[in-house]
This record gives sequence, C-alpha cells and structure tokens, in this order.
Amino acid sequence: MRVLWQTAKTIAVVTILSIVVREFLFTNYIVYGQSMMPTIHDGERIIVDKIGYELMEPDRFDLIIFHADEDSDYIKRIIGLPGDELYYEDDTLYVNGAPVEEDFLEETRGGASTEVFTDDFTLENLTNEHTVPEDHVFVLGDNRKNSIDSRQIGFVPMEEIVGRANMTFWPPQNIRFFK
Repeated sequence: MRVLWQTAKTIAVVTILSIVVREFLFTNYIVYGQSMMPTIHDGERIIVDKIGYELMEPDRFDLIIFHADEDSDYIKRIIGLPGDELYYEDDTLYVNGAPVEEDFLEETRGGASTEVFTDDFTLENLTNEHTVPEDHVFVLGDNRKNSIDSRQIGFVPMEEIVGRANMTFWPPQNIRFFK
C-alpha cells in the first residue's frame, strides 16, 4: 500500500510540473504547410518559448506562434512593430521610409533570381491604416508566394501571440536554433 501511495504522489507531481512547464514556460508545435519554407519545413516540430513573451517587446523578424482563429495557430515572422509605417516596393521592404535587408530570405529567393518574390503593397492598401496599431504586429511568411499572413488576415493582436519559436527538434537531422 505504501508503494502505491508513493507512486501516486510521484505521478501527481510529474503531471503538475508537466502542466506548468507546458502552459507557462515552453511548448512544442508541429508546423503544417509550406508558408515558412525553407526556414521551417512542413511536419517539423519546434519548441516555443512562452516565458514572459507577452510581457516582452517583440523584435522585428522574431518567428512567432499566434492564434489565427479559434481552431488554428500560425507561425510567421514579425515584419512590422507598433507604430511602423511599412511597404514593399520593387521587392524591397521599407520600414519608416528606410530600406531593410531581409537576409533570411536569400535561400528562399533562389539567389540571383529576377522573379518578384514579394509583391508591392502598402499598409494603407491592405488594411486602411498608415501604421501598425498599438499592441499589434504585422507578420509575413518566409515563403511569400505561398503564405496566408497579415496581407490577408490583417494585424495580429499581441495578446494572441503564444510565444517565440526557438528551435526545431524533429526530425533530428534538422535540429537548428532560430535567432
């Protein structure tokens, strides 16, 4: 009887710790779709850092998981922060009037390809807003031609952000950390 009681207590403690870690510290996600290729591939598993992300200021180019709707979470890259005026022209991102390099897109673009990768747009054309509103971000997938992102769904409220993607851990040959 004593062994049974010790086992039950151990199982209870492990269960409670697992719930706390998953709800408040880290969780894992399986990526579905090709919108973040080649950065993240369909079927890869990622670890998401939830520690205080809702209290932190997000950084441009963070890879975030957010609740897109009641049934779906998306992973995308933050392009625009609150107060930013941004637009694309001739395949170049402009933030507050200055061009911004997106080095992470080089592999996706295929090097010296002359094909337009990100179609021209302005925030005003897409959202009727001149700047990214307070407490919101503007996100894009790295696979710009095959991504449902802020160009279609609008700004992402910060309270819908689950956390920042830190690394892929499955399959093992694809283990890598994100900046």
